[in-house]
Amino acid sequence: MNRWKDGKMEEWKNGRMERKNITRGFKNATEEWRRAANPLAPVTRSTGQPGEYDLYPSFPLGAGKIKSGYPALARLVSFHRHIRLDGYIGVFWEQVRNELGSELEKLGLSVAWYNVSSAMLPEKIIDKLVHYFIKGDDPLFGTKCSLKLWYFFNSKLLGKIDYNDTYDISIVYGCGAALVDWVGPVAYIDLPKNELQFRSRAGSVSNLGKSASNDPKEMYKRFYFVDWPVLNRHKKEILPNIELIVDGQRPETPVFMRGYEFREGLRSISRSVFRVRPWFEPGPWGGTWLKKHIRKLNQDAPNYAWSFELIVPENGLFFESDNLLLEFSFDFLMFQEQNNILGKAAERFGDEFPIRFDFLDTFEGGNLSVQVHPTEKYIKKEFGESFTQDESYYIIDAGKNARVNLGFVENIKPGEFRNELKNSYKHNRPVEINHFVQSHPSCKHDLFLIPNQTIHGSGKDNLVLEISSTPYIYTFKMYDWLRPDLDGKPRSLNIERAFNNLDFSRKGKWVTENLIARPKIIDRGKDWQLVHLPTHPNHFYDVVRYEFDTTLDVETENRCHVMMLVEGSSILVETLGGKKYRYNYAETFIIPASCGSYRIINGGNERAMVVQAFVK
Repeated sequence: MNRWKDGKMEEWKNGRMERKNITRGFKNATEEWRRAANPLAPVTRSTGQPGEYDLYPSFPLGAGKIKSGYPALARLVSFHRHIRLDGYIGVFWEQVRNELGSELEKLGLSVAWYNVSSAMLPEKIIDKLVHYFIKGDDPLFGTKCSLKLWYFFNSKLLGKIDYNDTYDISIVYGCGAALVDWVGPVAYIDLPKNELQFRSRAGSVSNLGKSASNDPKEMYKRFYFVDWPVLNRHKKEILPNIELIVDGQRPETPVFMRGYEFREGLRSISRSVFRVRPWFEPGPWGGTWLKKHIRKLNQDAPNYAWSFELIVPENGLFFESDNLLLEFSFDFLMFQEQNNILGKAAERFGDEFPIRFDFLDTFEGGNLSVQVHPTEKYIKKEFGESFTQDESYYIIDAGKNARVNLGFVENIKPGEFRNELKNSYKHNRPVEINHFVQSHPSCKHDLFLIPNQTIHGSGKDNLVLEISSTPYIYTFKMYDWLRPDLDGKPRSLNIERAFNNLDFSRKGKWVTENLIARPKIIDRGKDWQLVHLPTHPNHFYDVVRYEFDTTLDVETENRCHVMMLVEGSSILVETLGGKKYRYNYAETFIIPASCGSYRIINGGNERAMVVQAFVK
């Protein structure tokens, strides 16, 4: 039996009650609903100094495009009778309802609220539905979910959610609200994926179709393989019809803009130069370089192991108007503007952005695990990815004795290596890795090539710019130096999977001849030169480095360029329209294929060096 109250289905025949208000009592206690090394993004943009790494880069839209606060949001909502308030997993829906409802009441309006989660399938059925994709006995990996969001709902119950015109406004809210067949606008509350993870670590959110929080690692696995693919598919379908987009990362201060202006902003950014919002994570091997060189980072964090410079399944971008910042997921940009962004590569990659930039910081830290990445055939079959994880290590900075583990020694004996690894795991016994894996000295601006099937891992005292294809979680660790994770628990190893993917012919002299790039000058002018850092034939991307004193002009040739300033204080990038954008040392930026041509201007006194990666 279904029972309705205040426009909301409270229970149905299986007796499941509406999800509780998870933010009750947390209103001003930030630490209770998110757990992170760094604070929430500010609502307003502050001006940094030239040469200072920008934690919150934004793309300007002009005046009057972005608003903030529940009172302003309520005024916009008040013009409509029926509203579908959709959004991403992890939004604090009951707080949104309470805050927005309070402001609408102040305007003298009565509201009927309908929680769309009341029409979801029972939790046990959803668990069965996604079991194949989760592979429950595997702590790390699953298969990308191919289902659409409506599979998670009871269609009959969805059909029974009907607005009540005895109220001034009827609002259906929650993940999937746009599935309800109402005539009325769709508003969408987006949530950055880093904030989703910070909330999951605090236990304040749950997975799609789940009523309670779980272990953060288990939740992340389900986010990656089920929730994100399903909700991104839904987001793509409704993007053309979204009439209001809301940044939901600050529970008490929503920031929002109109849908048509948001889509115009996506078109503008796809024809210009832009930078995504980076975010930073501690790790068991993490170092000190990022803390020392990016002073605005929280200096109380134990270390920073990663910077998500450009890992676009998780990065967001900021629009800015009147100094207000609205963050949205990179997915939106690719769903609408993939051709402008990728140019000729869009035919191959569609709305998946192909190239990844991230930092691995081991300065005064530890060695990365000894690891390997899967073949393309394996990653497609086992995990549902479109392409595999081919990497390279560009050395931004290195200590005196820094090294990189790469390739096998000449006399490698696979069986002996396997037994050593298994005994180490079983008996917590160290392995003399140098008996099996080569170690190479690393210096600034070296490029180490790591096509799939290659054993590798950075040593300590490196700042690595990892230039890679986009997949980023498929690391089969064989040995992790017997250390625990930051939570004190052992880190998971994947020895069997690793041995299903290792190429033991990548050994000895072959490694130094084929997996360490040999720079070659391929073009030069009066005060500049273009250096090619050739990648392995298996890499679908290539790498070059521009070295210049004043200015140089570059053509995109209908390719997307992913770039970073790796030497020098700052540069200006000028597009055909005459607009100039400043980027500082160690900042990643993107030149869409549609830009055609652009000029790079050295903003410092010393020679500038810019690394560029692009699809071959």
